[in-house]
Parts: sequence; C-alpha cells; structure tokens
Amino acid sequence: MTGIEPLSAIAELFAGPGARDYLGETVTIGEHMRQAGALAEAAGAAAPLVAAAVLHDVGHLHGETDARHGTAGAQWLSQWFGPAVTEPVRLHVAAKRYLCAAEPGYFGLLSPESVRTLALQGGPMTPEQATAFEALPCARDAVAVRRWDDQAKDPAVAAPGFGHFEPLLAGLLRSQGSWTGR
Repeated sequence: MTGIEPLSAIAELFAGPGARDYLGETVTIGEHMRQAGALAEAAGAAAPLVAAAVLHDVGHLHGETDARHGTAGAQWLSQWFGPAVTEPVRLHVAAKRYLCAAEPGYFGLLSPESVRTLALQGGPMTPEQATAFEALPCARDAVAVRRWDDQAKDPAVAAPGFGHFEPLLAGLLRSQGSWTGR
C-alpha cells in the first residue's frame, strides 16, 4: 500500500465497510469508532490516544473478527502510525479480558455482543496473564481505549464525521514510502 494516501484509504474504510452493522450492536462500525474518538477527545486524551480510539476497530473493516481484529488493525495501521497509536489498537481486546479479571463489576457493563465475543477472545485473563498485561508499556492506554469502546455504542449519540478526525490523524502520520504526510 506504499504510495497510497493514508487518510483517503482510512476514510474509504469508514465510508464502505464502516457503514455496515456492527456485530449485533445498535450502531454501525464507523459510528462506533467515531463515538469512541469523540469520547477520547471529551476526556482530554492526547492526540495518539484519540487516534487509537477512533481507529481501534479498523481490523473489523478488513473482515477480521473477534480476537484477531486488534492485531490485524494495528498491523495495517503501522504502515502510517507509530506505536503510540497502534499498540492501544492491538491491545484493546486484551484490555477487555484484563478488565474482566481485574475489576469487579466490569463484566456487568459489557453489551450482550461484547459478552459473546469475550468467550471467543479467550475469556477473562488469569491472574498471571493480568499481571503480565499490566507490565506492558501501553496497557494503561489500551484500557482507556477499551473503556471508550464499551461506551461508544449509543444510537442516540451523533458522533462527528470522519472528517472531524482527519487533521488530528494527519498530524500523527509518519513518513512511509512515497507518502510523506501533509
């Protein structure tokens, strides 16, 4: 994909596959991701974390489901963004498993679809897995993305369009191949 303008490629995913239903949720995948980005902005998160929130489910837009979508999305995004964006994307599924193990009551906050996918993603972490997760450099950011992910499923919320996030994303692009950013 070298030479393809990254923001156009991402925008096309939001406009195409992002307009699909979101695995049994009440919003589309694109609405869900934009809601997560808006929640990160409202929380005053740093730009890379806002980007991670708005891009966290990009792996779903490439057809990945359940446990692999975080890794697949992070890998695809890594051609344009650094680890401050891609690692929380990669780890947001693990963060759900971690929170189910580490935080009493968290499981009760999950949507029915999120409960279903939790089983496919390996279920709650063991104490050893939770300790190892906590030691990861981006674990805290992944947990923040996960919390916005959980909240970003409200059909009554009008999230900003993808264009709202483009300047923020453009500012985080790294030079890659023939594309040198904006």
